[in-house]
Amino acid sequence: MNDGRIFREAWIDGVNKHCPGEPKPGYVTPRDETPAWERKAATAVYGQVRDFIQVSGGHAARLTREQKGRFVAICWTAQMFRHFEDPKPGYVADWSDLPVWQQETDADIFERIEETV
Repeated sequence: MNDGRIFREAWIDGVNKHCPGEPKPGYVTPRDETPAWERKAATAVYGQVRDFIQVSGGHAARLTREQKGRFVAICWTAQMFRHFEDPKPGYVADWSDLPVWQQETDADIFERIEETV
């Protein structure tokens, strides 16, 4: 399975687990049906998290769930600025402005990547 696919599947699993009510269809769209920019961004963030884990010598496992989620969120924000001149505010929201379900999902993504490294 490629890196972007692992990221996307972790996102969908997190949305289904943490998002209250019925998630927006775009939140659970299979990876192959997402736009190219989104697939590229997911692959890039997976790589950033993987590299971070590796250069920490495995000690990134000692981060709190919040720290892990924050790392994923900031990596995603950087990708949004890379792919869009004027991204939607929700794409680049600060951690404290993200809904709790999204914070939890980002932490889940980090932990899923940890499992693959």
